Parts: sequence; structure tokens; C-alpha cells
Amino acid sequence: MKRIPVLISLLAVLWLSGCSGPASPAERLAEYAAAWKTSDLESMYTYFSAETKKNMDKQEFVDRYEKLTNDLEIKSSAVKLPDEEDVQKDNEQTARLSFSAKISTIAGDIPFKKEVVMKLEETEEGKAWMIDWDPSYFLPKLEEDAKVRIQTLPGERGRIFDRNGSSLAVNGRAVQIGATAGKMDDKGKQQLAQLLSMSVEEINKQLTQSWVQDGYFVPLKTVAEKEEALIEKATAIQGATASAKAVRVYPYGAAAAHLTGYVGDVNAEEMKENEGGYKEGDQIGKRGLEQLFEKKLRETDGVQIFIEKEKQEPVVIAKTEPQNGEDIQVTVHAELQKLLYSEMAGTAGTASAVDPKTGEVLAILSSPSFDPNEFARGIAGDRYAELQADPLQPLLNRFVGAYSPGSAIKPITAAVAMKAGKLDPAAGKEIGGLQWQKDSSWGQYHVTRVSASTAPVTLESALITSDNIYFAMAALDTGAEQMKSGLQAFGFGEEFPFEYPLRESQLSNSGEFDRDIILADSGYGQGELLTSMTHLASAYGPFLNGGTMMKPVLLMGEEPSVWKKELVTEEQAVLIQKGLRGVVEKGTAKAANIEGMLISGKTGTAEIKAEQGTTGKENGLFVAYDANQPDFVLAIHVEDVAGKGGSKLAVDQAAGLFLKWKEHRSL
Repeated sequence: MKRIPVLISLLAVLWLSGCSGPASPAERLAEYAAAWKTSDLESMYTYFSAETKKNMDKQEFVDRYEKLTNDLEIKSSAVKLPDEEDVQKDNEQTARLSFSAKISTIAGDIPFKKEVVMKLEETEEGKAWMIDWDPSYFLPKLEEDAKVRIQTLPGERGRIFDRNGSSLAVNGRAVQIGATAGKMDDKGKQQLAQLLSMSVEEINKQLTQSWVQDGYFVPLKTVAEKEEALIEKATAIQGATASAKAVRVYPYGAAAAHLTGYVGDVNAEEMKENEGGYKEGDQIGKRGLEQLFEKKLRETDGVQIFIEKEKQEPVVIAKTEPQNGEDIQVTVHAELQKLLYSEMAGTAGTASAVDPKTGEVLAILSSPSFDPNEFARGIAGDRYAELQADPLQPLLNRFVGAYSPGSAIKPITAAVAMKAGKLDPAAGKEIGGLQWQKDSSWGQYHVTRVSASTAPVTLESALITSDNIYFAMAALDTGAEQMKSGLQAFGFGEEFPFEYPLRESQLSNSGEFDRDIILADSGYGQGELLTSMTHLASAYGPFLNGGTMMKPVLLMGEEPSVWKKELVTEEQAVLIQKGLRGVVEKGTAKAANIEGMLISGKTGTAEIKAEQGTTGKENGLFVAYDANQPDFVLAIHVEDVAGKGGSKLAVDQAAGLFLKWKEHRSL
């Protein structure tokens, strides 16, 4: 009796095993779909029918579809399976099931529906339902002898325009001159090398790259389309050829190079910084506006996937449209920028022109400069080394820097002192000799001036003669705290609110006027006071705009807004204007006294030296405007003017610009 339960158990097992059959077609399809979702190609192959496997072995399948998975960047496959009741059986050996799928690719999602034919076949593990598979299970409309193609649909980078719609950076074309691998002999290489300013070794290096095969076009140098003579000579050499190439074009060249910047191939560091948003071969803004507004300007290429079969029209199965970058329009007047750059004539320095009524920056440049088109086309290493070695540093963007303003700060010192009630502009100061010090505590240190006065010095006469002693006294009379707060009211010591990041203007290295000598020197623009030319031009705006300094503006469409207000009264502004006109009529800027114009302004010579009594570098400045038509305040800073007339060079450049601008306005 004890054996009966054991016997019953054994019989149950035998009965169950005899009744169990193969997994249903729907269950088998679900198993296949699970492998498909994870791109487990080897597992997928195990579900194929004998007929399928006969026509394509396992390695062939894995190799082909692994490549397609990678090339199409297939991320996932979503499959909606049929229910058991949806299975249709033709007979006991054949079943039909319909499913829908959606695969995620480089060109977007590809949805499709498919009817699966499954056959009940004998396998090593017993009978199982197997899939009569063909390539259309992987991609719709794909056949065994068809090819899958991927085509990039290029988007266009956003363009950069000036205030009037003139092009600062646009998309154009250039010409790649190159060689056909295996078609050029040594003589041809020598001729082409000489023509392209390359060495034969450089050409051979390009022709022996790992990807090069006979008959391939190998680019060597990209040149502008207008260089027709060069292109013609190059392509006349046996084995040389040319191909069109899309490039960024900068119509104003060097005149706006530091403003616009340029684009170039993204490097490894930039790809890392942008967290996978770029791939090798992509272009990215390298400097200037191109870099500053990269996210807005950048285009997104589209992609399409199509099936190509001999003697048939290609069939597109997935497509994402390209997205063009956003256009940018800046407040800069390109012709003014060009004229200003021309006047600076390659001297080392920087300049900025700002509309005092709106704050719009009409010109902002660094000199000398470089041609951004060279960089966009791909600058040669020796040419880049040449630019780097130039003692005038054409690659240095000077307009982002802050500099000692020299005597150009004096009108601002006067405004601060008058606002504080510490300077009576009409009351003369009795000043004797060319040197002055507050008291003996200054030791050997003195404030010096260029010419002695024969009468009490007023604000107007002090501006005209650029009297350092007068403004040192004014700063001391105002006191450290009120001088600090007064200059802060003009924006010194705080972030400059401009879209293009410029170094902020500083009061001193410590941010304080903690010594009388620093305070006195700051009154006439020496000490440790620093400012950018854009800020300095903006800071003259209140003298023409009712005491209001407008927020500097770079992008068109931005509403003008007040940055600082009530910096001077109307009466005080008139007094300063009168002094600035006197500087040009009979003071240090006579070269700018142009007939038919009322140029007014203040010169400055900033001495950069370690201590008094030593010789240092001198920089010349001139801040000016035409009182008849004050379209802009111009601030020019010229480096290393010792022995060259000091600020006279800046005055001459400004005078030339105002004359040319007058002619331009009359056109």
C-alpha cells in the first residue's frame, strides 16, 4: 500500500510529458521579439526556419545586420505581438501571425507591419515553430539583393548680419584642390606643391593616408572661388583636380574678424565639453560671435534612409528634415567697422563706437587682425605659426581687455567731483610749477603736468590743457569713498552688462582707494584704474544724453534700456561738453578740428611703468564725438606710442574716421 502514491506520481509525470507539446506560434514569436529588441542577432537566428538558414548562414546574417544596426544607429525595436486567438493556421504545420513594429534609427522611427509565416519543424530539442524569415522583417521593403543607403541632408548654419542686413558671416562655397590617388607623378607633385605653397612631403603624406585607394580624390588645399587663376593652373597639372566645398564666408574679413570669430572642425576637447552633441568632422564656432552664439547658429543635419535596388527608383523608408540655425543680427554698422579698421591701419590697439542715445555698439574692433576666411577654409600650420610669431599679435583680441584710460578719464572725474559737491567748475585752483604733491608724506612722489599755468585753473582750462594736477586735487577733494561710489555709479568695479563678455572696469587692484597717491593718480587716469574702450565710450554718453548712460547693446531688436542715470546735471554736462570742444579747438586734439564738424573729445596718454622715474610703455587714447551729429562716441586706444606723438596717433585716426564717415553719410 505504501507504493501506490509513488506509482500514481510516476504515471502523472508520464501523462503530462506525453500531453505537453511545442510552444505556440505566438509564444515563439514573443521569444524572437525579445531577442530582436536587444539586437541579439545570434539568438534571433536560432528562430529561423530550415529554408531560411539554407539561404543564409549564421555568420553572414550576424555580419550584415550588425553592420546595419550600427550604421543606422538602431537604438531600440518596439514590437506589438498578436494574441493567441489572432493566430491563423493554414494547416497543422503552418501558421500566420501579424505584428507591428517600430524601430528607432538615425533618421527617426520606422513603423511597419508584417505577417509572419511560421512552420512547425523538427529540431534537436524537438518540434518547434520556426520563422520563415526574410530581410523585410528587419526593415520594410528590404530585399536580399537590395542595398540600404544613408544620406545626410545638410542644414545651414545661421547667418550673422549687421544692423543694415549686410553679411558678416554667411554660408558660401570654396574650391578644394587635390590629387587623384595613383594618377600623379613626381613632376606633377612638385608643380602642385609649388603652386599651393606646400612641400612634396606634405602631398605624399596626404596621399598615403590609410583610407586612400587608387582613384580616390584626396583634398590638399581649400581656396576661395575667386582664385580662378590658381584653380586653373592647378587643375592643368596631370592628376590634379578640384571639387566644390561648402564653407563659411566672412565678407568683411580682417575688419570684423575678432568680432565674428570663425568656425572650424570640432576637436576632442570641444566634443567632450558639449557632451556628445558633436561628432568628428562637425563644425563649431571657435571665437567671437560664432562661439558666443554657437547654440543659436548651429544647424542640425537631416538624415534619410532609403532602399536601393538595381533598375528601380530608391524607396525612402525614414527621413528627418534638416533644421537650419538661427540668424543673428547685431547692432554693429559693418561699413563704420570697416572704415575704422582701415584708419587704424594695422597699428596695435582697439576701438569702439557706441550710440549714446540707445547704447547700441556700432563698431568694436581689435587691430591688427587676421583673415577669418583662412581659418574657415583650413589654415596651414606654417601660416598659423607665422601669425602666432607676429610681434603685433594679430590673433590677440584686444577689445575684450581693460586698459589704463589716462587723461580720457578726466571728464568722468569732473562729473563725479561735481556730483559730490566737491568741485566748483568756475572757481580756479591756484597751481604753481609742473610738479605737485599733497604733502611731504608722499616723499619723492609728485604729480606732474605738461605745462605750467599763469592763471587760476578752471575745469574748462584743465580739460583743454589736460592738467593732471587739477584732477588729482579734484579726486583728493572728493575723497576716497565718494570717488569710489561716484565711479561705481559710472559702472566701474562691476560686471559690464554686454552680450559679448568684456573684462570689467576696475577702480584699483584691491577695489579700494586705500592710499592718497592711488586716489590722486586715479583722478587723471593713472593709478590702477582700468576700462575697456566700449565701457569708456559708453561712459561719455551721459554728457550727451541728459546724464543717462544706456546699457550697451549688441543684438538688434533689444529694447534700449537705462544702465545708469542722473550722473550729471544738464548744466554740468554743458560745462564738460564745452571743455571737450576746447580740447579739439585749441588743446591736445587740434588735428581733429575738422571744418564743418564740431568734433569734441579728450585725449589721454597712459604710462605703463612700475614706479615714478622709470620709463615704461605709453599708450595713446582719444574719446570723441561730433557735437553737430553725435551718432556715436568713439574711443580709440593705440599701443606703444612713445616717441610717436603720444595720443596724436589716436587723434589722427579718429579725424580720418569722422571725415570718411561724413562722406559715407552723404552717399
